[in-house]
Parts: sequence; C-alpha cells; structure tokens
Amino acid sequence: MAGGKRAKAGRRGKAEAPVAGAGDSPAPGPGGVPLPSPVAGTNLIIADIVLRAAGGLLRDRLEKGLLVRSYDTAKAEKLVDGRGVATSLALYGASRLARRSPLGLAVVAGGLAAKVFYDRGKRLEAKRRAKTRPGSES
Repeated sequence: MAGGKRAKAGRRGKAEAPVAGAGDSPAPGPGGVPLPSPVAGTNLIIADIVLRAAGGLLRDRLEKGLLVRSYDTAKAEKLVDGRGVATSLALYGASRLARRSPLGLAVVAGGLAAKVFYDRGKRLEAKRRAKTRPGSES
C-alpha cells in the first residue's frame, strides 16, 4: 500500500497533456490563435527555433544591405558569408556579453569605438603619407 500512496503523491500538482482526438482541433492560445502543440514546452521550442532563424536571416540581410552601400553585391556576400569559425565565435561572445549587463554593453561599445578610431587614424595616416610622398600629385 505504501507504493500506491507514493505513486499518487508523485502526481500531485502535475497537469497531464490533453489527448487530442482525430477530429479535435488544438485549443486556442492567448488571443484566440491555436497553438501548434498542446504541450507548452514544445510550443516554446518551436517559438525559439522560429525566432532564432528569423533573427539570423534578418541579421544577414541587414549586414549585406549595409555593406552593399560601400561594396558591390558579390563583395558584400563574400564578407558576410565568408566568416571563419573564430570570427563567428568572437561575434557571438561579444553579443552575449553586451546583452547580459550594462557593463558588458559598455565594454563592447567601448571596444567598437576604439576600433573605429583606430581604423580612421590608419586611414588618415595613409592619406598624409600619400600627400607627402615625393612625386605624388593629389
């Protein structure tokens, strides 16, 4: 008898997933839209996959769109699609750090600002060298 009580006590507070029949339609979720599965965990997994895929597609389109303004379409696609594993991991780590805390966001934003200033300084230095180089006319 002790085994029966323990089995009964183990089920307390847990809701069973409703069993859908052959002609039953899924119960509508919030807002009256039917959810794909009667199990909440499955719906969360589906939503996560859809959001990650949509976010990735949007990110790729946005990156290519920004690069097309400076480069031709083939060069932009090569820059976006030709990333290595190390670059992808570094970008993933930086985005996670920036998302998790305001301090992380400040560190990542500061690093990006330093990189922008470094690149501009290099470009200006190259322009100065080109102007002062003998025999060059600009």
